[in-house]
Amino acid sequence: MIRLAVFLSILCGFITSCKKKTATISNVTANSENIRFSVPSNFPNAIYTFDSNEVTNLRFRLGKLLFYDPILSLDSSISCSSCHAQSHGFADHNIPLSKGVGGQFGKRNAPPIFNAAWMPTFFWDGRVHRLDDFSMGPITNPIEMSETSEHVIYKLNRNPYYRKQFKLAYNIDSVTELTLRKALSQYMALVISSNSKYDQFMAGKVNFSTSEQNGFALFKVNCSSCHLPPLFTDYTFRNNGIDSIYTDFGRAEYSKNNIDKGNFKVPTLRNVELTYPYMHDGRFFTLMDVINHYSGGIKKSSQLDTSINSNLQLSATEKKDLYKFLLTLTDYSMLSDTLISAPKNSIQPH
Repeated sequence: MIRLAVFLSILCGFITSCKKKTATISNVTANSENIRFSVPSNFPNAIYTFDSNEVTNLRFRLGKLLFYDPILSLDSSISCSSCHAQSHGFADHNIPLSKGVGGQFGKRNAPPIFNAAWMPTFFWDGRVHRLDDFSMGPITNPIEMSETSEHVIYKLNRNPYYRKQFKLAYNIDSVTELTLRKALSQYMALVISSNSKYDQFMAGKVNFSTSEQNGFALFKVNCSSCHLPPLFTDYTFRNNGIDSIYTDFGRAEYSKNNIDKGNFKVPTLRNVELTYPYMHDGRFFTLMDVINHYSGGIKKSSQLDTSINSNLQLSATEKKDLYKFLLTLTDYSMLSDTLISAPKNSIQPH
């Protein structure tokens, strides 16, 4: 009852009537008639605009069903949520390299997908530039979900339940790849993380401990140029000195430019406590491993980013303080958000 009262009191600040049963979580307001996307007050404008994918309850619900349904993989063993689990900040399940159909392992760790509406590029190498184009990458990757566009659309069309849901959501008689993309985008774009202790501190609602405050000061001096608040990434591609000899060329594989060798997208640090292991190949399992890398483990190469061309000289206390600050970026409300959780009812037979 206390939780419901809190939800209702928050919602009343945004709408004129609170007569209907509602829930406001992660900046998505839902009731029996309406789901809406809203930009958190401390965030910049989103890149994904919904111009051709208007937010509706039916479209969001369809996107969520698809996100959690292994029907999108060749043998119905892997869903989007298999590598992007809510309990892990919508990142992978504590394994360095993501596991796909038939137990195959890819060559990169699956990064989190929250705040996708603000992402200008996708994947570690940035080879995709639109959220609507992102989802077909894992679906058709032979090591991940190992499907083809044609076959996954065939499976959805032969499923009466999904055919009905697409009809209701997009007013189409047959499922198309475009509407599949849009439905998944609608769900992912509404998975928003903006309510961490850091956000509450910046809003003047809570205080930091002395250690957290010291860590915040260290972060602003040493880390914020790449991990720019409030999204805690600048979405650029950088070589951060984890290798001097490369087995994965990173962005250079896409750009075909040697200057991009070993460059990977700067990841968000929101929910970084949960999204381990770290780096594109999941080589570091703890946050302290990452902090130690930047404070003594940087490997020199001609591609090393100029902003990190030398190791930080952090004391043991400073490392602890920085670690404590990074924990303030965990958004527990997103983790418990039932609106974006797996559907309670089993998905219809395939």
